[in-house]
Amino acid sequence: MNNCSKLVFLTVLALLAKPVFGLGLQGPAQTLKSLVASAQQAQAGHDYITAVSDYKQAIKIEPGVPELWANLGLMQQQAGDIPAAILTFQQATHLNPALYVPNLFLGIDLVRTGNAPQAISFLTKAQKINKTDPQAPLALGRAYYAVGKFPPAAQGFARAIALDPKLGAAWFGLGIARLNQVELDARKMSMEEKDSPFAGALYAESLEKQARFGEAAALYRSLLNSHPQPPCLHSALGIALLRHREPESAAAEFAGERLVNPECSLALVGQAGIAIGSGDYEQAIKLLQELWGRDHRFFVSNAAMLSEGLSNDATAAVIAYFSEQTTAIPADLHDALLSALSGGTEGQDDRIALREPSASLPPQPLSSAGIAAESYYSAGEFQECAQNLDHALVEGRADKLRLLAACTFFDGDNERALSAATALEALQPHSAEGLYWSIQANERLAVQSLARFQQLESDSPRSHVLLGDIYHQLGREDDAQAEYQKTLALEPGNPAAMLGLASAYLSSNDNAKAMETARAALRNNPEDPELNMIVGETMVAQTQYAEAEPYLVKSLNAKPQVLGHVHALIGKVYAETGRTSDAIRQLKMGESSDENGSIHYLLSRLYRQTGDAKDATAALEQLKAIKEQRRKRGVKLVEDPELSSLESSPGQASAP
Repeated sequence: MNNCSKLVFLTVLALLAKPVFGLGLQGPAQTLKSLVASAQQAQAGHDYITAVSDYKQAIKIEPGVPELWANLGLMQQQAGDIPAAILTFQQATHLNPALYVPNLFLGIDLVRTGNAPQAISFLTKAQKINKTDPQAPLALGRAYYAVGKFPPAAQGFARAIALDPKLGAAWFGLGIARLNQVELDARKMSMEEKDSPFAGALYAESLEKQARFGEAAALYRSLLNSHPQPPCLHSALGIALLRHREPESAAAEFAGERLVNPECSLALVGQAGIAIGSGDYEQAIKLLQELWGRDHRFFVSNAAMLSEGLSNDATAAVIAYFSEQTTAIPADLHDALLSALSGGTEGQDDRIALREPSASLPPQPLSSAGIAAESYYSAGEFQECAQNLDHALVEGRADKLRLLAACTFFDGDNERALSAATALEALQPHSAEGLYWSIQANERLAVQSLARFQQLESDSPRSHVLLGDIYHQLGREDDAQAEYQKTLALEPGNPAAMLGLASAYLSSNDNAKAMETARAALRNNPEDPELNMIVGETMVAQTQYAEAEPYLVKSLNAKPQVLGHVHALIGKVYAETGRTSDAIRQLKMGESSDENGSIHYLLSRLYRQTGDAKDATAALEQLKAIKEQRRKRGVKLVEDPELSSLESSPGQASAP
């Protein structure tokens, strides 16, 4: 019996325990008592049809008792007759608007039947009637989610969590609501503020999540002279360069950051990581102590980067060294450092849920508090900075809200960062900076919630697949792969996990593992279009065109949103196997999937082979338009030699 069924059962018993008018009398009242007892017995035996019949007869005797209508509605719901249950609950609320159960279940059923806007008022009333039951705010969160109002949906889920911290469904709902808000904000950013350096920084971060570190570094460089700009851009560039295995260039960026933006503690993290990687442990200890002295919580939130890029053996050696440094390093820093190096704080900023508010400093006038906050921010003491800006949300000053968003975000207090971003957006509806901090904070909060959901349902293959899918959508392919592998450890051969894992490998450009995983999954489901597409795509990447074709033909039954990509792949196969006309036809069908201009480049080449100079020129112009759109979004790519040759010689298309 699930939680909702248990609630229904206990509620029915409670309602039946209430005295019903006339039950102490003889005649019809005695019959009513017998009918109620019979309904209770039928319900206990899961014979809901009989219970429905008994309650209907009881209502004929006493039609004015709302509890009888509520019980009938519950039994109709358990019997699967939702439309009838809705009408019955409506009658119960008409007779007594203050009854909790009919308001709750009427709201739940209206959401279930696609009438979420109507459900909100009933669920809001249910939440007010019973302030201790998490089912009402949980259902209210789902209702708001269904109508696309994600902030109030998040509030509903958070309220349910406050009442029952182990309610996995609420944690999952909260995470999904946060992710949907990220998507809305990102869409608004791309439409209204696409030329903003804040939009460019977000795109660079997404490139990093896809392991496209060179492209991310190029984009960060293009933003360095912009104003205003997100904080720590030099350090963000340094981290991208470090991940791209350019430690000397990264070191220069970190050093430059410390000169021009001493408040940026990410530069210290980067420098310490380089020192650890090079074996300069004395310098690393010095930097880590400075970082720890600035802000403990910033250290805990970001220390996982210290071991990034190190092999397992190198990490083990580093841990062994620092384990012995019990006198050279303060005890609390020593513990935090070892935890970070061993993976204990990896993503910790993503996994701490509903952080308790920080203790506030004594109230100060906003002007003096603002000055103090700016000083703390410049010193990299973000917790102190945030505490000095407690009045900013009340006063509604944009400059202080910007500072509060930055301080709280770097301090790992994502709830307050989101509050500051929301207040800033309310003051300045077209603020790119407000959107930037909203996206950053909501994404962290989403991953926190989903991580807690995973902890609560840690043995559930379904939960790992769901989290893997979400991480894959976020571009966090390493995390996605880990979740899919956890599913497969619990349930070998799980089809959804196999497909997800193959897709995550493909997105990470690990074609060998993508091919291996997809082929293994195809043994159990040889006609699956998505798996066939992955195998075909990896073969195309390895120039195995003839071998790829049968797989790609099978993938023509894939979802509509990826069908254009399938046609483009088939067009590439036809082009490389001498079927020019067929290739052009397939590539035209795949034009919608052309993100970087490569499809139009190939079309231009094929048109010229057939002597069609007009269409070749048109395809080339489309290629240029795509590349220009990417540049306008702030994307400065590491150029493909083929595409560069087309641009430099518009009248000639060179062979690949």
